[in-house]
Amino acid sequence: MYRRLIIAVSLLGCAAATPAQRSLLRADEATYELRGPEEASATARTQASHNVGSAHGDQIRPQLSEDVLEVPASVPSTVRPATLIGPTGGSGLLPPTAAPDTVGAFRFLCEPGQISYDDPIVYPNQPGKSHLHQWFGNTAANAASTYQSLRTSGQSTCVNILNRSAYWMPAMLDGRGHVVRPDYVSIYYKRYPKDNPDCQKQGKECVALPRGLRFIFGFDMVTGKTPTGGSYFSCDGPTAKSGHYTTITEAAANCPAGNRLGAIIAAPGCWDGKRLDSPNHRDHMANAGYGSWGYLRCPSTHPYIIPSFTMGAWYTVDAQRADSWYLSSDEMPGMDRMPAGSTFHADWFGAWDDDVMAMWTAHCIDALKSCNSGDLGAGRQMKEAAPFVWNTPRRLVPVPPRPGTGASASVGGRSAGTR
Repeated sequence: MYRRLIIAVSLLGCAAATPAQRSLLRADEATYELRGPEEASATARTQASHNVGSAHGDQIRPQLSEDVLEVPASVPSTVRPATLIGPTGGSGLLPPTAAPDTVGAFRFLCEPGQISYDDPIVYPNQPGKSHLHQWFGNTAANAASTYQSLRTSGQSTCVNILNRSAYWMPAMLDGRGHVVRPDYVSIYYKRYPKDNPDCQKQGKECVALPRGLRFIFGFDMVTGKTPTGGSYFSCDGPTAKSGHYTTITEAAANCPAGNRLGAIIAAPGCWDGKRLDSPNHRDHMANAGYGSWGYLRCPSTHPYIIPSFTMGAWYTVDAQRADSWYLSSDEMPGMDRMPAGSTFHADWFGAWDDDVMAMWTAHCIDALKSCNSGDLGAGRQMKEAAPFVWNTPRRLVPVPPRPGTGASASVGGRSAGTR
């Protein structure tokens, strides 16, 4: 209990949306009203055994793309960053040291955003082709998103629009015809300070996140190679049995009603220093490992250490429990349903304001500080747009139809495939 209280207090200052923005972010809750008991029961019966070629999976097989080498030109924020930054805690409080930890940290919370069948990394400019995704961050992210479009459009469910990055993961389905939306998502970036000798021991150099970087991590849906990053499921709450569970089913067995089930995934921290994307959207990134040498080291092909982030989505478990939950990616065309949660992966398309990212990199990561709630270090903090909501008002929404299947797939006040 005490540990959860400390975490809650440290993250409570994180931003959400303004009331006007909240109506946009929550429009899917008005559009997709919960189905009645009879309709939900009928949906559960019809969907219970669709274990091959599920309507929730990719419409077509993902294809390899090409390397992306060109760093995009810097795109300034559409508002002056100074208007969205204020004194930390109202008085310019300085973040505490992260010691005895050896890495600096920058943390914040996000609320859930839109739901769509889009993926601008795997299926660029092909709306409706991917498995169903739950998005966080940029509210205008869709199949056509680029670094330039992310930087110039959309609100943000992650603090404010100084972070217009897009984060997304497979939608959580309850097996009864609904998407389960998380209450919140915690994100934290960590890395050795750039002057730490371990930077040269682990690789060649500790660097900032390169502009325009994008990647997928976790289970590899494209090539089946060893996953980059790592993931697990857990449970938190008054009667929870926390752990590192490999499937949702295992976590659900230890997560009774009244607790939260967590889906936690960590991104790789080793970059090849050249590519912003690769054909399978993973090979430009790699995991550090201990190997036979006994200390953490990046592969020689990926010697640059970037701030890697961990993302945790936390879902309320109600009286129906989570035993039937699974990810949309667990049901793919031509495949039997995979064990619940075994295909867990996430996507990230960076679109931070350059100056703001430089601030948290310098004053939190490189200064070996522990920065919470959008604290940028040096007494400055990203302003809250509205009080943070710990429990999403509409946690269950009917699974939306795929665009082009005869029914509207509008999510968040816009078509799922258009901005």
